[in-house]
Amino acid sequence: MKKILLLATGGTIASLEGKDGLVPGLAPVDLLSYSSDVSLAADVTCEILMNRDSTNMQPEHWIEMASKIADNYDQYDGFVITHGTDTLGYTSSALSYMLQGLNKPVVVTGSQVPISFKRTDAIKNLNDAICFACENVGGVYVVFDGRVIIGTRAVKMRTKSFDAFESINHPYVAQVRENKVTYYWRPEQTIQSLKLDVSLCPDVFVLTLHPGTKPEIFDYLKGLYKGIIIESYGNGGVPFEERSLLPKIKELTEAGVAVLISTQCLEEGGDLYLYEVGRKVSQYNVIVSGDMNKEAIVPKLMWALGQTNDLSQVKEMMETPISYDLSVEWGQEE
Repeated sequence: MKKILLLATGGTIASLEGKDGLVPGLAPVDLLSYSSDVSLAADVTCEILMNRDSTNMQPEHWIEMASKIADNYDQYDGFVITHGTDTLGYTSSALSYMLQGLNKPVVVTGSQVPISFKRTDAIKNLNDAICFACENVGGVYVVFDGRVIIGTRAVKMRTKSFDAFESINHPYVAQVRENKVTYYWRPEQTIQSLKLDVSLCPDVFVLTLHPGTKPEIFDYLKGLYKGIIIESYGNGGVPFEERSLLPKIKELTEAGVAVLISTQCLEEGGDLYLYEVGRKVSQYNVIVSGDMNKEAIVPKLMWALGQTNDLSQVKEMMETPISYDLSVEWGQEE
């Protein structure tokens, strides 16, 4: 019987009715009490790390989770983190960067409806997560609605439906059904040892462009953030007529701010070199996102800036695939 450590962080799955709406309140042992299947599947030890709505999750809490897993790594065969859905994708990505060299599964799950409600997806998701945490695979995964998603590719697509998460620009890892795992794609097993690296720089901002965006916005951001992610249009176009953003982007890069050009399009990634509006901004020392999603880009840039202030090194780290966050054709092989 596999030994699993269940770490609870709050979220809808553990929520109860409060005077101002749903609020996390259940302990992890309470979560397990709703399912008899869990006790049969593995030897589960429960621990509560925090009890918060994931809207209130901060980078410092990612560090707490990663450190807890590292501290208990040798004592358990797998790990499950119960988490609110709203920022779950950011957390699974952050753990993927801070916990490299995993040869055991770290599974993040949650639910759209509290486990105490009559009609809930929480019991299935918790059972499935523990089931997959017993598998002989390494890495960080999201398990939700029977789907297993690599941690850096999970994006919340729906606010109410049980199939809230999808795997973006990457195959699903597996499906869990009635405590049986069927693989669609299996990650390579690592021969490395676990490396914990929790040096994060949270000074990262995401700016979504829209027609009419004022270049002056960058003057306010320059002194507050060390990294700015620009969600541009299509393949990565940035306006250079009328309200041209190029001079301000040039100023940012010269001031030592890491500027990453992403796309508002969720699927297929961006290509700065396809159109003139992309090539003009690519002449500056900007980082390109390839087909990474925002939930991965944000913690990865925090992690990269936590390692170094050298923008060329930051660019290399961001454009190198880590934990399958970036398709190989977009960057250098890991």
